[in-house]
Amino acid sequence: MARNIFNQPPKDEKESAAPSPTPPKAAKLPGSVGGLRDSLREITANSIRDIEPDQIDMDGLRDRLVLEDSSIDELAESIRKHGQQVPIMVRPSAQPDRYRIIYGRRRLAAIRMVGGTVKAIVRTLDDDASLIAQGQENNLRLDPSFIEKSLFIKEMQESGYKPNVIQDALGLTRQGVSNHRVVIEQLPEGLVQLIGPAHGIGRRQWGDLAAFSKKIDLVNTAKEAIAALPDDTPSAEKFQAVYSACSNKARSDNKQANRSLTSVVKDGDGSSVGTLTVDQKTIAIKIAKKDNPEFGRWLEERAEATLLQLFEQWRNESGSGS
Repeated sequence: MARNIFNQPPKDEKESAAPSPTPPKAAKLPGSVGGLRDSLREITANSIRDIEPDQIDMDGLRDRLVLEDSSIDELAESIRKHGQQVPIMVRPSAQPDRYRIIYGRRRLAAIRMVGGTVKAIVRTLDDDASLIAQGQENNLRLDPSFIEKSLFIKEMQESGYKPNVIQDALGLTRQGVSNHRVVIEQLPEGLVQLIGPAHGIGRRQWGDLAAFSKKIDLVNTAKEAIAALPDDTPSAEKFQAVYSACSNKARSDNKQANRSLTSVVKDGDGSSVGTLTVDQKTIAIKIAKKDNPEFGRWLEERAEATLLQLFEQWRNESGSGS
């Protein structure tokens, strides 16, 4: 079971994380994951400070696909009118008077637009604890989509975080983490960025889309499908359009692949000797005994030997027998 490292904060300010550099493993600060069991209410009593935004550096892994959108403008307007209601969380940097953000990237971006200082909880956390705080706060505020969690898991694993830390960060079981990772590994690079977070689209649907990658070029098909949509098309609708286009193309290509070509073989007088049928899987020679019964009986007696003779001739000519 994941460790809940703080109580759920108010939901009047939605949070979406921005991309930032992978936290350097050599720069771990004091603190432990186990020590984070204190509630946020207890922490904030003596930890909230007013900090200049330019003293805060972006940090941590990407856990959102939509990094900048119009909602930041809306959040900035809300803060301008009502003030910052929910603090962000930061940790001290190795540089004096500087901090590394743990969560609250969108709030920080909005306050930079409005101007003034930002209210921040300052905690001395190591990389594992910071990651768990980032993941849990983000889940409480606005649940990430399935594919956003999958990307976050992939980045955490590639950055060397241990399985128990990844599970705690997203509140998932080991099987849950595996389910997300299996799907993201099957999707070609760039496809998720084209579609976006696609809230409401789950593991089965993403898995079905990934299965088409064995038959068609998913990225190019997605580009064509999305290009035909209005610019403001929601991400989930983009997914449906891409899935439909990929499904149609896969069916069309499958029909084309299964199409066979049949030709009639004739002798010098123009009489039919038989038919030759070729498709993706077989080559078939058919002789109608009623049209040429004597030749049919002759070939039936010699068919196996003739086929072996042709095979040996091919092997000698192609050098496959050497």
